[in-house]
Amino acid sequence: MLNKLFGKRTGYLLGFIVSFGLVGMALYIQQKYNLEPCPLCISQRIAFMVLGLLFLGAAIHGPKGWGRNVYGLLHFTAAAAGAGIASRHIWIQANPEKVMAECGAGFDYIFETFPMKRAMELVFRGTGECSAIDWTLFGITIPQLSLVAFVFLAGYAIFLATLKK
Repeated sequence: MLNKLFGKRTGYLLGFIVSFGLVGMALYIQQKYNLEPCPLCISQRIAFMVLGLLFLGAAIHGPKGWGRNVYGLLHFTAAAAGAGIASRHIWIQANPEKVMAECGAGFDYIFETFPMKRAMELVFRGTGECSAIDWTLFGITIPQLSLVAFVFLAGYAIFLATLKK
């Protein structure tokens, strides 16, 4: 039964829809509540988009055999990277006194001004912007919700890769 529902391209298409649906939800929340995303929020969105594009690629390709395992590894890696970013963001929000108190440079400025390696270091260090909790759902912050979604999508990637054909 699961093979019929998820075994072909449908399972990958669902992963694409969920990934980009989450980005859409983030944009909706941003617009509705007039929020400004921090560098780590933007990085999480990028991770969801990369994951979504990988799911779309698999849906178009329709891999079989070891190809499913390759896509599974790519999906899992992208989801794990996103989970790492979300975990760092959660830590920053839980320890704002250890992060610089004032807002740092914006995402665009960082990438326009610094070499790529230094820019990535600055983004993942986080800023005062990243420590602010501007919106919650039932007391759960956006990075916490993102972490749950990344863990779910990583598990989903493993599930799709291990379906019997």
